Amino acid sequence: MRKLTYMFSVSLDGFIERDGQFGWAAPDQEEHEFYNEQARQIGVELYGRRLYELMNAFWPTADEDPANPEFVREFSRIWKATPIIVFSTTLDSVSGNATLATGSPVDEVRRLKALPGKDIAVGGATLAASLIPHGLIDEYRLLVHPTLAGGGTPFFPELAKTVPLRLIETRTFGSGVVYLRYATMTR
Repeated sequence: MRKLTYMFSVSLDGFIERDGQFGWAAPDQEEHEFYNEQARQIGVELYGRRLYELMNAFWPTADEDPANPEFVREFSRIWKATPIIVFSTTLDSVSGNATLATGSPVDEVRRLKALPGKDIAVGGATLAASLIPHGLIDEYRLLVHPTLAGGGTPFFPELAKTVPLRLIETRTFGSGVVYLRYATMTR
């Protein structure tokens, strides 16, 4: 069975953005190359509308701009080659490598996990928050930045019960960012 991973940059106090800003989480070359490695392992990306619009505004043509460093162009190529399912009830269409889904994310994730192939990644806190209570996320991968955002969109939603996790990997980057990879204990 395929795994579902939830990976995002997060402030030390647990937020992925504040007031629509997340420049503090911009990866340096070392982190970006790590993201590229992670992205190559993914068979399908799951996005909500906001993350799709943000990503789709830059990555479809980032590999064509010679001013971008090679590691950025490489991510663009990986991103364009990976199928994306966008969950939205407000979009009429999506483009490129994306497919629009208007049904239940929980049902779609259950269906996708049962199929053969590479692992699945969920991007965006709102979409992940709809899956966490159903026990559908197998791994949490946080890149913790040495920043206190003080508020904003939390990485984790409020939960009715605790979710035990097991630490399976750590890595510290030169920038002070710490990567933490946890597996759910029930998997």
